[in-house]
Amino acid sequence: MTDGDHPPFPLLVPDDTPGLAGVRVALERADAVDGLGTDIVATLAWVVDIARPASVAATWELLASVAARDVAAARVLEPHLDALTILGEAAASGFAIEVDATGTWGVFAAEGPGMRLEARLDAGTWTLHGTKPWCSLAADLDRALVTAWIDDERRQLFALDLRDATVTARPGPWHARGLDRVVSAPIDVAGARAVPVGDAGWYLRRPGFAHGGVGVAACWWGGAMPLRGALAAAAARDRADQVSRVHLGRADTALWAARAVLVETARAFDAGGTASEGLRAARARTVVADAVETTISQAAHALGPSPLVADEAHARRVSDLQVYVRQHHGDRDLARIGGDVARGGAAW
Repeated sequence: MTDGDHPPFPLLVPDDTPGLAGVRVALERADAVDGLGTDIVATLAWVVDIARPASVAATWELLASVAARDVAAARVLEPHLDALTILGEAAASGFAIEVDATGTWGVFAAEGPGMRLEARLDAGTWTLHGTKPWCSLAADLDRALVTAWIDDERRQLFALDLRDATVTARPGPWHARGLDRVVSAPIDVAGARAVPVGDAGWYLRRPGFAHGGVGVAACWWGGAMPLRGALAAAAARDRADQVSRVHLGRADTALWAARAVLVETARAFDAGGTASEGLRAARARTVVADAVETTISQAAHALGPSPLVADEAHARRVSDLQVYVRQHHGDRDLARIGGDVARGGAAW
């Protein structure tokens, strides 16, 4: 499979996975979008138009299949689906939330040095004050779920209308060559009204937190699959040598192993929550991130500079993936996994 080809369906999960009919419809609509991933307005219109899959496995299939088409499109879709899932979880947990869930959504939960977003409660009304970093597409979205500090120790999740006059989306700094259209810059908030979603700490405690983290990894995996296709095409040429097949073999086995991990993880998450979901998610993200980085490296060595400078779709895919996979916490996740194992919490 190379860029421009439609990936097989299903790409990630078994073909008997419930909910794939809806995923197929969403992908058919994606294929009809002119400028999927490059035209943000058109991509967001498609995002709002599709139905949220009812299972973890179907959601990850959708994310992976979209990323195989265009990495930036998956980067736009993933937080929107995550936000709708979070709102559904909050309602199912018994929290009364008066939020208009229509339109486009983001999830802004990152923290950064020198920036702090605070939530204040006055006469029953919550307002947000300060600056939130890493707010992807804040200038283009309707609403977002945002974490804010309610005191020195605790954060809480709030629904924020990004069109409020007291919310300012900064245009940068954003000098990215990958995901260049998915601007992730700070927002400044000067007293915007916000609606609490869950209580203090609920955002991190909910089972879906682990699910969402691996959903991002499903995007990475799907985005790397066309690079495997390019390696396969190169290895099949008449003049291909054994070295080209070594590069393909390394990428193929890494992505095959990552696929097995994603399928097993989706099956476990759909079966119900366990005490080790956070550990399972960290392991899965690490396996997938390593596989994607292996594939990027093998493609670079096997294909040389030509597609990076002469093939727009290939060059954009590589740049987008390199930025996107940096959302992986790397050694910090490995240290967390190691700590869980050392404490005896490493059930397989």
